[in-house]
Amino acid sequence: MKFTKRETPKRRPVPLRLRDWNEVYEDFDHEDLRHQASRCMDCGIPFCHNGCPLGNLIPEWNDLVHQDRWQDAIERLHATNNFPEFTGRLCPAPCEASCVLGINSDPVTIKQVEVEIIDNAFDEGWVVPKRAHLLTGKSVAVVGSGPAGLAAAQQLTRAGHDVTVFERADRIGGLLRYGIPEFKMEKRHIDRRLDQMRAEGTQFRTSVDVGVDVTVAELREEFNAVVLAGGATDWRDLPIPGREFTGIHQAMEYLPWANKATHGDPVLDADGQPPITAKGKRVVIIGGGDTGADCLGTAHRQGAASVHQFEIMPRPPEERADVTPWPTYPLVYRVSSAHEEGGERVFAVNTERFLGAEVGVTGLRAHEVEMRDGRFEKVEGTDFELEADLVLLAMGFVGPERPGLLTELGVELTDRGNVARNADFETSVPGVFVAGDMGRGQSLIVWAIAEGRAAAAGVDRFLMGHTALPAPIAPTAAPQR
Repeated sequence: MKFTKRETPKRRPVPLRLRDWNEVYEDFDHEDLRHQASRCMDCGIPFCHNGCPLGNLIPEWNDLVHQDRWQDAIERLHATNNFPEFTGRLCPAPCEASCVLGINSDPVTIKQVEVEIIDNAFDEGWVVPKRAHLLTGKSVAVVGSGPAGLAAAQQLTRAGHDVTVFERADRIGGLLRYGIPEFKMEKRHIDRRLDQMRAEGTQFRTSVDVGVDVTVAELREEFNAVVLAGGATDWRDLPIPGREFTGIHQAMEYLPWANKATHGDPVLDADGQPPITAKGKRVVIIGGGDTGADCLGTAHRQGAASVHQFEIMPRPPEERADVTPWPTYPLVYRVSSAHEEGGERVFAVNTERFLGAEVGVTGLRAHEVEMRDGRFEKVEGTDFELEADLVLLAMGFVGPERPGLLTELGVELTDRGNVARNADFETSVPGVFVAGDMGRGQSLIVWAIAEGRAAAAGVDRFLMGHTALPAPIAPTAAPQR
């Protein structure tokens, strides 16, 4: 076979995709995907394994797709990853950054092969419930239904334990459900996986705020073990003059309404708009990461008059920066589908105050910055003002929420405010474990799933004295307490 260049699916035309909330990518032909999988080189040392926190068997399922053995491929993929339909759409693919082919060429389209394997498996009916052969009589509560909680729940259910997942929102999925816009991942992918988990025996309880609706004492009395997987939901604020003006919202105050609307929930007003909308407004997004891009794409679809996205860091280089050599994840300028759709990206800028009136925020005052001795310093003479009717803060999260559940449990925290845990992902409270962002801090979906699987192995060992569940993360990778 002649050498095949890297190809990925085309994105739907911008004017078309802005008219709906569907995923932005067009279908990718299976034969073309087989050619892409054939680019995997059977490396002596597959660095992609090291780049993936889950330890996905990437060369194996690439080769199986190349051979047209799709059912074998999904078996190898599911061996290490409970939810490839999530990671294949949302993970930034550190495995591709570690691909050996990427040393002197474009890396293998690992992420695309992954998502095509699982989508094909669902279409063919190969994703079926895997019920435990023996029940242990032990019960586990999982608090939080994001990727870490769902991964832990599925592993523990398959080990024979009676697992109940608690979620304070009205639907299961955590940030997958209400933080990720529909155009990045349609929620049907969550729903079909939840159908499998329910058939396996996992129970779900929504609209339950543990520590409020269910006390910690009740939780500990009913369950033999608890897994904390509530995420790092304490968002970073911007306490500058004018923060009190209306029209300034956190990203996670804004994004869920759009997802609720796409679910058909009765949240729209007489004009068909959710409570917080960008329709007809001059929008400024403060934060240049993925959450900021999610706000950008959402604002486009709601009909914003204009959108500016601010980032305090300088514009990354077009090619891999020397400070991030192969096989590390590269510092490079990236253009998401939302950035293609419009708006202006503004780098190396800091907002110093919000401007407003009785009607709420009307703009902001900012200036350019540059890095000096590890600190951002103002560039004199660069002050400017920008009109805005809606400001969205997308500057990340500083850790888990402490009041309520964590305070009542009395778990120890790290110096960064995350829940401390040992090599088995057990907290300072016996029988209480933690997985994902709540213990790790804000991170990637692939780390969340890996930690959910590892925590499940720790819980199983705690309950049974031994475990056969795989733990993809080495014990030394878990922050120690």
